[in-house]
Amino acid sequence: MSFQDPISDCLTRIRNGLMRGKKDVHAPYSKLKHQLVDVLVSEGYLKGCEKVESDGKPAIKITLKYFNEKPVIQDLVRISKPSLRKYSAASDLKQVKNGLGSYIVSTNQGLMTDKDAKSKNIGGEILCEVF
Repeated sequence: MSFQDPISDCLTRIRNGLMRGKKDVHAPYSKLKHQLVDVLVSEGYLKGCEKVESDGKPAIKITLKYFNEKPVIQDLVRISKPSLRKYSAASDLKQVKNGLGSYIVSTNQGLMTDKDAKSKNIGGEILCEVF
C-alpha cells in the first residue's frame, strides 16, 4: 500500500492511539519517521520508540505517554504538506502557544525543534506543530 503523505499517516496514528487510550501504536518504518518520533521522545511528548518487525516488514513501535490518564500531546498538526510546502528562516520561526509547544523543523542538519533551530540559526521546512 502506498501513501501520499507517510508523515501525516504517522502523526494520525499517534493522534488516534492517544484518543483511544492505547499503550503503543505501530507505523510503517522510514528513517524520516523514526527521526521525527525520536525528536518527540527527546522533547518528552512520547515515552519511546523502537524499530520492530511487523508481518515481515519493518515498523516503528511508538510508546505513547500519558499524565494523570490524559495524553501529554494535546494537539499534533501537520504544517508542511506535499501539496503546499512551508519553509521558514530561523529568524521567522514564531513561538507555538506562547512557548509551550514546538515546531518540528527539517533542516540540513537533521530534524530538530524550533528552539534548537533558532539557537543554531538554521531554517528549514516546518513539518508539524506539537502542543
